[in-house]
Amino acid sequence: SSLKECFELKSLSPEVSLWSPAMFLLRTVSNGSIIIHPPGFYVVGFEVFPHIRFYFIFLAFVYVVTVFFNCLLIYVIVSNRCLHTPKFLAVVNLAVIDIVLNSTTIPSMIKTFLLKDNFFPFNICLLQMFVYYSFITLESYALAILAYDRLIAICFPLQQNSINTLRSMSCIVAVTWSYSLGLGAFSTGIMTWLSFCKSVTVRSYFCDYAPTFRLACNDYTLHWALSSTASVVNLVAHFTFIMLTYAAILVTLFLMKSVNSRMKALGTCVEHLVLVAIFYIPLFIIFLFGFYVRVIDADQRVLSLSLASCIPPCVNPIIYSLKTREIKIRAVALIRKNKIKVMKF
Repeated sequence: SSLKECFELKSLSPEVSLWSPAMFLLRTVSNGSIIIHPPGFYVVGFEVFPHIRFYFIFLAFVYVVTVFFNCLLIYVIVSNRCLHTPKFLAVVNLAVIDIVLNSTTIPSMIKTFLLKDNFFPFNICLLQMFVYYSFITLESYALAILAYDRLIAICFPLQQNSINTLRSMSCIVAVTWSYSLGLGAFSTGIMTWLSFCKSVTVRSYFCDYAPTFRLACNDYTLHWALSSTASVVNLVAHFTFIMLTYAAILVTLFLMKSVNSRMKALGTCVEHLVLVAIFYIPLFIIFLFGFYVRVIDADQRVLSLSLASCIPPCVNPIIYSLKTREIKIRAVALIRKNKIKVMKF
């Protein structure tokens, strides 16, 4: 019956009239029902915007900056043993996540613009979905880990070396990676349970999870529940943890007798607070306006979300390089050292 429904719907939908029945991938599940998978999806996120080529030029610049500065940040930390501390392990973790996150979406967006090819094969679409949502979850966790590092350093300075060790930080990072990749694998894997027999047009800037499962012609209640729950846990819960962390830090700062000590401790938190604001505030504004106010146009929402997800990985390493004294000192020393070598050569 689902196969019959598929072809009846397909004959009524101009967006899928390109597909013939033989082109659909069919498989039978344990209960005997037929699952229909199309060869792929068409991602149509930026077709209505005039002068969109300037945005893609901007995205290319963002991607180059993301890769260069994050790689530079990783190199400076890895090549200096004095920076092999729990804090900078967390910073390297964030830098790796930033590179992968922007590499997941920006090259495919630029490819779509340059080659005028917005078709994503089914398996490639699921792969992009898995990587993006795994690493956007890791990005949120990485910011929470940095908040935890500041909490231990400021609120428990005497116990810092025993509580926040390289080993414990490595374990925390490993657990967040295991959870995020596992959740991404499960949420992407259950997409194969859906039959796609209506439209194959995904209105987003990549193979987005919700816009894709809403195209299914069978029940996607599990997918909706999982995406809603994961959004709350991976964004709202982490943001709440960060805010509670800084509330505890502020209480500790007010208990300090020395004003200089307060300012010095607060200065170590500035770069992290900027990163938190850049990552969370745009996402919360977009989702709150979209869900409650409903004044954001669908196409403008796609553009805003693409900016909100692409800008933080670009800005993060620049902020850490400029605001963290240890990194600035080591980066300048490294540049001078390489300059001397070049002059001798």
